[in-house]
Amino acid sequence: MSNSSSITEFLLLAFAHTRELQLLHFWLFLGIYLAALLGNGLIITAIACDHHLHTPMYFFLLNLSLLDLASISTTLPKAMHNSLLDKRAISYLGCATQVFFFYFFASGEYFLLTVMSYDRYVAICKPLHYRTLLGSRACVHMAAAAWGTGFLWAVLHTANTFSLPLCQGNTLDQFFCEIPQILKLSCSHSYLTEYGLIMASTCLAFGCFVFIVVSYVQILRAVLRIPSEQGRQKGRQKAFSTCLPHLAVVSLVIITSIFAYLKPPSVSSPSLDLVVSFLYSVVPPAVNPLIYSMRNQDLKDAELFFQT
Repeated sequence: MSNSSSITEFLLLAFAHTRELQLLHFWLFLGIYLAALLGNGLIITAIACDHHLHTPMYFFLLNLSLLDLASISTTLPKAMHNSLLDKRAISYLGCATQVFFFYFFASGEYFLLTVMSYDRYVAICKPLHYRTLLGSRACVHMAAAAWGTGFLWAVLHTANTFSLPLCQGNTLDQFFCEIPQILKLSCSHSYLTEYGLIMASTCLAFGCFVFIVVSYVQILRAVLRIPSEQGRQKGRQKAFSTCLPHLAVVSLVIITSIFAYLKPPSVSSPSLDLVVSFLYSVVPPAVNPLIYSMRNQDLKDAELFFQT
């Protein structure tokens, strides 16, 4: 038996035991990581350099791309390193650092998605009040609130998790340091405090999800009230192309996150845990650039300009 004071490193999940499959996982993760870097990097560059994109919507998208880049850079590089060098270890301090930054950026990203739904609601349902409700100062305050809330949740979860005594070994059945996997190593009922924080986080996340859904319902109602058929069709296409992908990403994040953190132990398995964590930690940062730029002509034009 060991306790947390004697643990100097954790052992992460080994994707495969043959060298060929380990290298396959490395190249797969490298491709996903480079795609995320390229997509989010192009969005950041286009918005920062094109003054036509200095609007609230693109300001929030810039922040989302920054959070996406930071979030995926917290998990994938270590997984790629371990697969390439046939290793599993991550230091105790490295694990705590990974937990903190992942929850910081992932939580901030989710809260920012909530802010972005409010931006689209005001733009479509209250266009005459858009500049008043979403001035530059208000946008900065909302973005700062998203980053700050993510930081607060990261501090609470990290401090509480790594204050627990650990006596069930040091093996984590995950490709990055994930709190539910660390809690399995606890030998104290103090872990219930962390589960309380997880429940509180879940309630807050679900409240944000309800807010997003209600915002998009109001947007759809506003579009359907447009008088002319041509205007209704154009507005409907614009609303759907903006809001439905946004809602799909948020739904994916909240469903997989809730399943990962609140599922009963009876349905837990390394392969299932791996797939679920991959869906909420890797997929959103990789696909967000595609979703938010695919139907956005202004952003595509700016990206093409900087590519040339």
